[in-house]
Amino acid sequence: MPLELQTKKSIPTRSLFQNLLYIASNHLFNLIGHLLTPAWDKRLLGISQLPIQTIIDIGANEGQFARQMKRLFPLAKIHAFEPLPIPFAKLSHWAQTDVQKIIVYNLALGESQDSISINSHLYFQPSSSILSTTELCESSFPMVKKQEKVTINQSTLDQEMANIAPETMGMILIKLDVQGYEDRVIRGGQKIFAQATACIVEISLDLLYEKQAQFRDIFYLLDSLNYYYAGNLDQVLGRDGHVRYLNALFLKQSKLSCI
Repeated sequence: MPLELQTKKSIPTRSLFQNLLYIASNHLFNLIGHLLTPAWDKRLLGISQLPIQTIIDIGANEGQFARQMKRLFPLAKIHAFEPLPIPFAKLSHWAQTDVQKIIVYNLALGESQDSISINSHLYFQPSSSILSTTELCESSFPMVKKQEKVTINQSTLDQEMANIAPETMGMILIKLDVQGYEDRVIRGGQKIFAQATACIVEISLDLLYEKQAQFRDIFYLLDSLNYYYAGNLDQVLGRDGHVRYLNALFLKQSKLSCI
């Protein structure tokens, strides 16, 4: 739901010390992640040259991706979805800098409209997921072990975009970062994914979440919507050199051919 239609969530009560600790730990692990992960270049495998008019950021956290896209596509309208209250507060504060172009939704996206629980990772909230973490995830990334359940609202992408006329959206870029929940989001947003031109998806190759979508599941769903796999913006390696997770780009040739 848009910012002005927020409803109250089940948010555990914390002390001031706990809040400060959680904020500090999230900043620390974000910084470590930036140092370990190669930065995306300004070309974004070619999509920086596209006339993107609408950006849909699913799993926006504090707006890190949306801010980067705002610099690259200053005229584009941004729809950013984030279900957790703490990062959403920062996201909505940033949205006030351009209320005409940045619309924020305090929602998770999936296949249905429900009130559900999400596992909030207190020391690194960007890894929070509706799905439970596996033993591999917790042993590889110990900072995710401290968790709490938070009740959130879930909708579908198609439902939230239903009142927007397709012709006003122009060329659409979707970013999907939902910690294993990608297939549910795509199934609940088939109309919008079919309308879009480019999709950036974070995909775990390691089994980090219970019942997570596999690369083959995501590829099949996007392939059925006429996307093709166009490469990786980056990938994170384990100590032995294997790929743990990656940010993959999918493009729709039929949309590109008319440029």
